[in-house]
Amino acid sequence: MTDIGGFQDHVARIDLGNDNIAYEGIDEEDAKKYIGARGLGVKYVFEQGPDVDPLGPDNLLAFMNGPLSGTQVTMSGRIAVCTKSPLTGTVTDSHHGGWSGARLKWAGFDGLLFEGQADDPVYAYIEDGTIELRDASHLWGKGVHETCETIEDEVEGAYGKNLSIMAIGPGGENEVRYACIMNEDDRASGRGGTGCVMGNKRLKAIVIKSSTEMPQPADSETFREGHQQAMKAITESDVTAPNEGGLSMYGTNVLMNLTEEMDGHPTKNGRYTSAISYNDHETDRPKDLDAERISGENVRENILVDEPTCHSCPVACKKEVEVDVMHKGEELNVRMESFEYESAWALGTNSANDDRDRIAVMIDRCNDMGLDTIEIGNIMAMAMDATEKGYLDDVDDGLDWGDAETMIEMIKRVARREDDLADLLARGQARMADEIDAHDCRLDVKGQSIAAYDPRCMKGMGIGYATSNRGACHLRGYTPAAEILGIPEKVDPYEYEGKGELTAQFQDLHAISDSFDICKFNAFAEGIEEYVTQFNGMTGLEYTEEDLLECGERIYNLERYYNNLVGFDGDDDSLPEVFLEEGETPGQGASEGEYCELEEMKDEYYDHRGWVDGVVPDEKLDDLEIEIGPGTGISDGGSGAAILSDD
Repeated sequence: MTDIGGFQDHVARIDLGNDNIAYEGIDEEDAKKYIGARGLGVKYVFEQGPDVDPLGPDNLLAFMNGPLSGTQVTMSGRIAVCTKSPLTGTVTDSHHGGWSGARLKWAGFDGLLFEGQADDPVYAYIEDGTIELRDASHLWGKGVHETCETIEDEVEGAYGKNLSIMAIGPGGENEVRYACIMNEDDRASGRGGTGCVMGNKRLKAIVIKSSTEMPQPADSETFREGHQQAMKAITESDVTAPNEGGLSMYGTNVLMNLTEEMDGHPTKNGRYTSAISYNDHETDRPKDLDAERISGENVRENILVDEPTCHSCPVACKKEVEVDVMHKGEELNVRMESFEYESAWALGTNSANDDRDRIAVMIDRCNDMGLDTIEIGNIMAMAMDATEKGYLDDVDDGLDWGDAETMIEMIKRVARREDDLADLLARGQARMADEIDAHDCRLDVKGQSIAAYDPRCMKGMGIGYATSNRGACHLRGYTPAAEILGIPEKVDPYEYEGKGELTAQFQDLHAISDSFDICKFNAFAEGIEEYVTQFNGMTGLEYTEEDLLECGERIYNLERYYNNLVGFDGDDDSLPEVFLEEGETPGQGASEGEYCELEEMKDEYYDHRGWVDGVVPDEKLDDLEIEIGPGTGISDGGSGAAILSDD
């Protein structure tokens, strides 16, 4: 039990196998050590056991708030979904914005812990501190959009007013390894296959009805000081300033033109470092590839119709668009949110496609089917590469570069696993590469696809992809903040020295914000000083900056420790060969001749972390007071890889 401010001290533990629902409080020492949301969620998943089958009844699916979720804190509308990933086999957490995180807190909960498997499809209905399971057989097979509309008709509430719905589509139902959970139609817990786990449990949706009762700070004076300081930083930032900053004006897609100009924009499955380089080198291309056509600036000028926002957020980075497209003789009118940078890149230039309006249709279809746009865009690019190289000759006709019409259809085919090629793509890059022996076409780390930043240009992103605890990820430690935007200070993107330490610092800071749970975009303006003042004001604790940073380090080490016990070590902290010298594919343009010096950065990173060959030694666990599990069985002087292999 805890009386720390910001917590409801109320968690539901739901066994779907026997319809049993129990309620429990939050352990106060855990709250102090792991903060909440991501930190506490990962600890719950760890306690379930690292050796569970991701697609078995014992895997835990945790929906967790943090102490700042649903409060007056700016950008505090987030929620963490934690589980063992069916895509990577690592522990994973995936977050989404909107209003469901806030409403779960207002409905009286800090978290929902699902285990077991229902015999028949169900959805969970939450109101006034209680939860009930309702039949969802009539919703099984429906897309996310229709599911949300149907549920709204069934319950007494106004969708988007006092009602939030988190749902899966056919992708989750059919256990596509990278299926995601959609919140309020278009906000995704996108990475790691959380929707696949939800589908395996036959949990179609989580419905939250609540009033608006924000938790009040335990120390109102300290909180007011921190809140004013944070708001000042946000409104004065060139990135986050409402109606002025780049993120507010163009959304995440403000980065499209920036990375293209840097030649840090992976193109045609990473063969090139920009669309311009692609045009310069592809002599038999059907047409030029123009990244500007799918940029935030182009979207704002031509197809933007609204700019919705999340709970307590003045930035409004979400860019709602509307397009009319002829597809197979049918006119499609699509209005959807949001034309994100990562989605536009994965379904766009990395697939040799710059059809802005059809990319909008693809994003909307991914949202409806419940599929991670980054993952399916990457794996379609992989399939295009494999088609060109002949790896798919025995499977299917494959996919042609930039074929937007077929890509639109492929999204539904994959979600429903309709044919051999779709079933292959549904497995993820690593499994697909094993099946057709196409490892030279992979752009993943630990089975999860990379994002829209090229490690031949942004070296911090290289070590970030490699050491991310949930597989390749730009959001574990967002070094492009420093390498592109100069936050907190500008660093040379091509310099690899110092990037190991920089990446670890970003990783720990983001572990804190993910555990609060507040949006990472606040880090474009705020820092640890604003974090600790707001945290202390809300909780009533008296943490120093060092105390809070130690929490971030503890959370990151707990996740790495979990992965070590699964069997991951330094050998798995790798990158696709295309980015390394042995891949013989140096960067082009401004990145001409550049490779990613991964091994040098790993040495620096491990030294800063105090890890041994990617393994957390027992001394480190003791120093951080991680009192769970058996330990890795190694000391600072041992070989992690050798000892783990002996277990």
